[in-house]
Amino acid sequence: MAAPMRRGSRGPEPGAAPYGNFPNYSQFHPPEGRVSLLPQGLLCSLFPAATRPLLGLDVGCNSGELSVALYQHLLGLQDSNSSLEPPGARKELKLLCCDIDPELIQKAQQSSPFPASISFANLDFMDSGAREPFLSSYLERFGRSSFDIGFCMSVTMWIHLNHGDRGLLEFLALLASLCTFLLVEPQPWRCYRAAARRLRRLGRDDFEHFRSLQINGNMAESITRILTQECAMELVCCFGNTSWDRSLLLFKSTSAHPEGSD
Repeated sequence: MAAPMRRGSRGPEPGAAPYGNFPNYSQFHPPEGRVSLLPQGLLCSLFPAATRPLLGLDVGCNSGELSVALYQHLLGLQDSNSSLEPPGARKELKLLCCDIDPELIQKAQQSSPFPASISFANLDFMDSGAREPFLSSYLERFGRSSFDIGFCMSVTMWIHLNHGDRGLLEFLALLASLCTFLLVEPQPWRCYRAAARRLRRLGRDDFEHFRSLQINGNMAESITRILTQECAMELVCCFGNTSWDRSLLLFKSTSAHPEGSD
């Protein structure tokens, strides 16, 4: 699917971002609301014996503010305004961040303080023809076939609304196959209803799949069930809820590759 066109120099109304590609997302859901829930030293506890660079994948990164905040928090970087690459960090992390919106990716690329460690790419993750060669090429640069950790932060609803139940199942299975650990922040069902209302207020067509979704209700429970029962993952931890009532769930593949290597 293609990213929606911008209308006017001031950007679209929030409801006019049907893929979640809000231009000022971090202003109403600040990164600190997520990273503050994650324990210090998380990478070291998950990968105590890793010797090679860890590979991370952030799907639906928007304009990169949360990606950068996650990177800084996971590596224990203190100065959020530093433009230097981290010298001698306890763990080295290479983070690939992708989003469907080319304008958001351009903004992320232009403002990234860690360009040697964080890569931003315009990619429709549900387009297998674009996704598979791109991810394979990236992984081959490191002699790898999978990522050590993946991040899916408030993205599942947009996949679900635009691709239906089958699309959500495919998306989660894909992430599970690509990542040893997976951090997921599912949107609750009330956010689905709010997104549909915003479209209707703007006089736009409803989400194609919204009224036919059979996976509904408690989405954190549904996504946990799908990942643990159908995608060979186990729930490691729930780090709590953000102030806007979204849980941070960490999963681990039950058929994982050895940490930090293939």
